[in-house]
Amino acid sequence: MAAAAHQVSAVIFDLDGTLLDTERATRDVLTEFLAAYGKVPDAGEEEKRLGQMYLESTTGIIRDYGLPLTVDEYSKAMYPLYLKRWQKAKPLPGVKRLVKHLHKNGVPLALASNSIRRNVDHKLPKLEDWGKCFSVILGGDQVPNGKPSPDIFLEAAKRLGANPSSCLVIEDSVVGVKGAKASGAKAVAVPSLQNQRNHYYIADVILYSLLDFQPEMWGLPPFEDRIQGVLPIDPLLSNARIGGKILNNIHWVISDDCAYEYIPDQISGIFLGWAKSKVHGFSKVIVATGWDFSQQTVERVMHVHFLDCSGTVETEPVKLLIIGYIRKLQSADDILQALSVTDEDRRIARDALDLPTFSEYANDLHLA
Repeated sequence: MAAAAHQVSAVIFDLDGTLLDTERATRDVLTEFLAAYGKVPDAGEEEKRLGQMYLESTTGIIRDYGLPLTVDEYSKAMYPLYLKRWQKAKPLPGVKRLVKHLHKNGVPLALASNSIRRNVDHKLPKLEDWGKCFSVILGGDQVPNGKPSPDIFLEAAKRLGANPSSCLVIEDSVVGVKGAKASGAKAVAVPSLQNQRNHYYIADVILYSLLDFQPEMWGLPPFEDRIQGVLPIDPLLSNARIGGKILNNIHWVISDDCAYEYIPDQISGIFLGWAKSKVHGFSKVIVATGWDFSQQTVERVMHVHFLDCSGTVETEPVKLLIIGYIRKLQSADDILQALSVTDEDRRIARDALDLPTFSEYANDLHLA
């Protein structure tokens, strides 16, 4: 194996949008709150607030929407709404695998969030048992200045006993990446907002999800958990409607809220799983999904390759259970070309879905 380009001795993770999908879980909270004041959120302004310190974000919302509230009044009204939604947040794909892998191999880990520590503590139970892997946990109110200041990363490195230049920071926000680079650390960006990917150019590496993270790039122990070329993942459910046929048994998925309700925005690549419909029953499938950046509005695209059935009816409701990751997309310039599935992908999927690790999901209750 070739020598790693960088030697990392410790890893620092952001929380919201990096470890937990809190961004999606709380997406409608502000909309519901502002409706009571006859206001509608400005998507562009809200995207700019991603990763900001709590006080900065709150002050900006009150100012931009002309709310007749003080910061304390706004906070008291919003806190129970957020608290309820945080309970629905789930770990993002690949994070549990990575955290447990690094901890098992003795890599010091820290969690550094711009959220105030009280809010961080409310979210920690969603990390389940692997939340204990972090020896250092910091909230934005525990340092003089929040991100994009480097303060929280410098403090995390200090508490880990590591030189900041030997740390790797994993972030989903631009302000977080800026803070990481200002501290002297290396930065891996896993953007929460796909339409903002071009803003992350200062990161050392930009990924779609942590399923694509390669520890050996950073001098860390490599993963050895693929099964016949497939990485098992926590199941992702899609209540999809199948659209027109593209080629043979390949169909596109009609984009709507049902199709992607449980699919994180960071999911991109070639996956395998099972499908169930009233007409055709169970079927092995390959799911190819990614983002189309060729249009003015960035849109998700998903294709389903039915491996052992034909004649799927257009607009037929289908339950998809995605359970394994084969590979990342090869190109981002042409989405149709990027979503192309090879004969090797089909061979891998057919063989893997016969293994107990993956075949047991054919009778999963989600598809019953």
